[in-house]
Amino acid sequence: MKIVSWNVNSVRARIENILEYINDSNPDILFLQEIKTQNENFPSESFAKSGYNSYVFGQKSYNGVAFVSKSKIENIKRDFIKDKLKQSRIITGEILINKKKIKLINIYVPNGNPVDTEKYEYKKDWLTSFIKKIKKELTINSNIIISGDFNIIPEEIDVYDSKRYEDDALYRLEIRKKFRELINYGFSDLFRHFNKSKHEYTFWDYFAGSWKKNYGMRIDHFLASNNLIGNVKSITINKKPRSKTKPSDHTPIELEIS
Repeated sequence: MKIVSWNVNSVRARIENILEYINDSNPDILFLQEIKTQNENFPSESFAKSGYNSYVFGQKSYNGVAFVSKSKIENIKRDFIKDKLKQSRIITGEILINKKKIKLINIYVPNGNPVDTEKYEYKKDWLTSFIKKIKKELTINSNIIISGDFNIIPEEIDVYDSKRYEDDALYRLEIRKKFRELINYGFSDLFRHFNKSKHEYTFWDYFAGSWKKNYGMRIDHFLASNNLIGNVKSITINKKPRSKTKPSDHTPIELEIS
């Protein structure tokens, strides 16, 4: 099974690129973030023509997450945590893989910049609530895959210039500690697990020639509960969609799981 996570930075603006990617890569499930549209305006019909069901938690102009899947995803929920700003940032569901019930959690974590504003406090509170709920969820189901745009640079190796980001909400030590806290509950950052020293990125800003200069960062992640690692066949960052005309500033991560 091929599961893909991709912050598309407006599903309607990127629909042609997304459909082309689907045709080329043939994923089974897509975790989409930052869809930037309400449920009723999501291009479900376009995905249906390609053989995919859509499960959407949208929001006008901002945020929004969705699953797009060849097979049915069960038990879809849009209230995994209580978001104090009521933003559309998490959608969850369940699938069966080899008779294992797998909890899928698709997230779009707040950016948090600038750090001296309520946006940063919101990010910290959001992550605290999320981690608490994950801890509780693990008592119910130990088979969990979390993916999406975490807006967290985990380590120095994951950004082109770590010094530049020391006081940024994506790389501040207390934010990285929250990522590590989540890992310590029994998850693996799958890309780093299988690629100990690779400098690869999932995001390049639109400004200052970042893409051409490879001034990127790895802020989109797949985390899986440790008992699922044996099912993972591969994990790849596919840079090709970032080179397209009118691309998202993020590129897909592709997980192959048996």
